[in-house]
Amino acid sequence: FDDGPHPTITPFVLEQLNLYNAKATFFCIGKNVQEHPATYKEILARGHQVGNHTQNHLNGWKTDDQSYLANIIEASKHIQSNLFRPPYGRISKKQANLISATIPSMKIIMWNILSADFDTTIDDKKCIDNVLLNTTNGSIIVFHDSVKAFPRLKNSLPVILKNLSEKGFVFDLIQ
Repeated sequence: FDDGPHPTITPFVLEQLNLYNAKATFFCIGKNVQEHPATYKEILARGHQVGNHTQNHLNGWKTDDQSYLANIIEASKHIQSNLFRPPYGRISKKQANLISATIPSMKIIMWNILSADFDTTIDDKKCIDNVLLNTTNGSIIVFHDSVKAFPRLKNSLPVILKNLSEKGFVFDLIQ
């Protein structure tokens, strides 16, 4: 889950995950962690994992390398994790190399299934299909615990968790 924590949406996600004994990784925005520390702590208290999603949700393709790195380092002050996901999935090879050289323990985590819950032009069914028609063992599926995504997330996440659970999938942390 990218873009949180959010004080009402993240708890909804946590409750849905709890129904299926599912664990997830929440790639948090540093400023959101600062604004909603109790929600961030609840993610961890429930046994989920967190990752760094920059301090201000920066687009790597539109940000100079040193500013991008500084934003990640700033977020690291609030997010205790060696996992990093670039917002929008946009990061240059040079930025990735700079992160590796500066913070050698940090692992960049992408995905192979995009729910597209953030896309205001699609409906719940399309979001559900994006996930259910493409999930295989080991898939990393991206959802968003954000205001923009919530109209699709609130209806698609319960269906997806139920369906994938019935098919025998388990939901675990990124290793």
